[in-house]
Amino acid sequence: MRKPICVLLATSALVAPLCSHAQSPAEQAEAAPQRDLAVGEIIVTAQKREERLNDVPVSITAASASQLENAGVTQPSDLVKIVPGFTYQPSAYGTPVFTMRGIGFYDVAVAVAPAVSVYVDQVPLPYLAMTQGASLDVERVEALKGPQGTLFGQNSTGGAINYIAAKPTDHLAAGVDLSYGRFDQVDAQGFVSGPIANNLKARLAVRHEYRDGWQISQTRPSDRLGRRDYSTARLLLDWEPTDTLRFEFNANGWIDRSETQAAQFVKYAPTVAPSAGGYTDITAALEAAVPAPNRSRIADWDPGADLRRDDSFYQFSLRGDLDVSDAVTLTSISAYSRFRQRSPSDTDGVPQNNFLLTINADIETVSQELRLAGMAGPIRWMLGGNYSHDTTGDDQRGDYIASNSGVGPFRYTSFINSNHQKITTKAVFGSLDYELTDRVTAQVSARYSDQRNRFSGCLLDVGDGLISNAFSFLSNLSRNFDPPTVALAPGACATLGEVGYGTPFIPVPSVEKSLKEDNISWRASLNWKPNPDSLLYANVTRGYKAGSFPTVPGLFPSQFDPVTQESVLAYEAGFKLSLLDRRLQLTGAGFYYKYDDKQIIGYITTAFGNLPGLVQVPRSSVRGAELSVNWRPVDGLTFNGGATYVDSRVDRSFLANDPYAAVVDIKGEPFPSTPKWQLNGDLDYRFALTGNLDLSLGGNVRYRSRSVAAFGGAPEFALPGYAVLDLRVGIESPDSGWKFQLWGRNVTNKFYVTTVTHVVDTVARTTGMPATYGATLSYSY
Repeated sequence: MRKPICVLLATSALVAPLCSHAQSPAEQAEAAPQRDLAVGEIIVTAQKREERLNDVPVSITAASASQLENAGVTQPSDLVKIVPGFTYQPSAYGTPVFTMRGIGFYDVAVAVAPAVSVYVDQVPLPYLAMTQGASLDVERVEALKGPQGTLFGQNSTGGAINYIAAKPTDHLAAGVDLSYGRFDQVDAQGFVSGPIANNLKARLAVRHEYRDGWQISQTRPSDRLGRRDYSTARLLLDWEPTDTLRFEFNANGWIDRSETQAAQFVKYAPTVAPSAGGYTDITAALEAAVPAPNRSRIADWDPGADLRRDDSFYQFSLRGDLDVSDAVTLTSISAYSRFRQRSPSDTDGVPQNNFLLTINADIETVSQELRLAGMAGPIRWMLGGNYSHDTTGDDQRGDYIASNSGVGPFRYTSFINSNHQKITTKAVFGSLDYELTDRVTAQVSARYSDQRNRFSGCLLDVGDGLISNAFSFLSNLSRNFDPPTVALAPGACATLGEVGYGTPFIPVPSVEKSLKEDNISWRASLNWKPNPDSLLYANVTRGYKAGSFPTVPGLFPSQFDPVTQESVLAYEAGFKLSLLDRRLQLTGAGFYYKYDDKQIIGYITTAFGNLPGLVQVPRSSVRGAELSVNWRPVDGLTFNGGATYVDSRVDRSFLANDPYAAVVDIKGEPFPSTPKWQLNGDLDYRFALTGNLDLSLGGNVRYRSRSVAAFGGAPEFALPGYAVLDLRVGIESPDSGWKFQLWGRNVTNKFYVTTVTHVVDTVARTTGMPATYGATLSYSY
């Protein structure tokens, strides 16, 4: 009776270790034949060293290349399918925003540090717009949840995503995947790998994605938008000149010539009402606009507008590892990255030019990490330092005709929000693991970071002189037109440098500001391993995210004042268990995050009306729990799934503008775009059809409960809950290396909304993709 009772009770984290030790040798021998059903061992590098997943006291979701392929994960935003607690949404202008367990940073600008950082082989991709190619030809991905600032940098308050690229092989190997799907989608990917000289191996991978337009104009049904034209490549070189010295060189990049997604019209809402002096050039057309139906493909954009991107990215990195001794390794990671973006977005959802914004961004980053790691008896230790320097240019050009496009009789139709920064960050870090007993380990780690940020920017005339004329008039009016008369030149900075009652407005050549911040991130953890396949842990972590300068149409220099660094104090307790002869793996955690000075995009009052802008919420919190399951009940059948509950809220009174300029107290409100419940599951069943042919059946489902897109509770900004279902069926010949799969994504054609915004005179929303389906043929040897 003992064994059945223990198997039943093993679902409890408290009694599983007791049951494991209660088995007699005879019972263990009886269980041995079932080991072929065990879930495979997962090795991760979450703490910058290779460890078993069940030995790491951090909430981690790890997925192999085959899991990513089956789930259709081809870019970081697709991780919503497999990572519990991870959310993705595009900003109003298409910049990706990642969030873990409610901790993220939403901004409309490109050159802002995220709260969820992304790495490839521990090499940083410091801005999320750079991350498109991260998932090319990977061995696995690891998603770490909670603040990761002690090892992965000060901005990782939400978590870190680390892709591990597939490495060069000791023998010649190659593979190709070709997919065809709805909207004439054609995706082709291939790799070749092997030795090219003594102690030198290489791997080259390339991918190209093409798709016709999938969006349909609401007012011009023959017009299409949404073409995909994207290419990426990566070259890896591994060189081992000696037994103690290793080098890894990585050259990668991508080019994106795709069209940006247009929005759906929801409601007419002028930034400046006609009764308050707002301009009425297109008021009649906007009042007559019909809200878009709940159909994913329907949207609208300006006739003849060219919404193609011209984005590119490349990166070079070099990692060197030197075994100083059998127990000590010196590691150096150097990287250079360059990103360029020319991306137009039609965000108003109507065929009139109410607002068209083009992002012109250039980012150059250099980073260097040097660390020394080793072991001494019961102690594991690491000491290191980081240096990075970023040069960013983020210029947003707006072309529009709107209720706020002028100053009195002086009208203008274009402007540039200019934001240029030079950011230097220096840090030192260290970690120490000490085995108190053979089952209990204490861990501590800390990082000191110092950042210097120099900002230069303003509201710029585009060169036609219209904004210069308008703001020259404002300046002269404030001086009662006393000489000398101000006359701004075309292309000049139009920001006015003096503000105050009775004080003249004097233009400035540019706004120059600086921000100096430092902090100490730390983490302390206590871990207990009652047996080799179980772990119970508790940790406390303090993480920071650096301050940021806004990209706004600043009439006065004070509008460019930065938000300062935010901090998260995180408490987490969790478990990792292997049960039922390792056929079932359970991981779970409860967490509480205390959030100070949260940075978030909100709405602020400006001279141009109520516009998006950065605000800081003084005190807020997140509490929740998470459970993940990896189960192989019978041979060939595997289930991976997870559930996350997140209760986010503003803890203190804080007055903020809602999207319609009403001042509201947001105390008690949840964070925008933070659902309380997220569920995901992937089921895969494989069995032999013949002696050398296998059949596979599978599906993936993800669900998120309702949330809101902005503070204030306006009904138009509700994000309803939804579930999305993907299905797949395939045949393969493991012996000859080929497989063929039919797949469907969002097979129920579920309509769901990802973002709702009020930029100028319309409330508009963006949607998820409609149903897509296709086939993939793969071959490798």
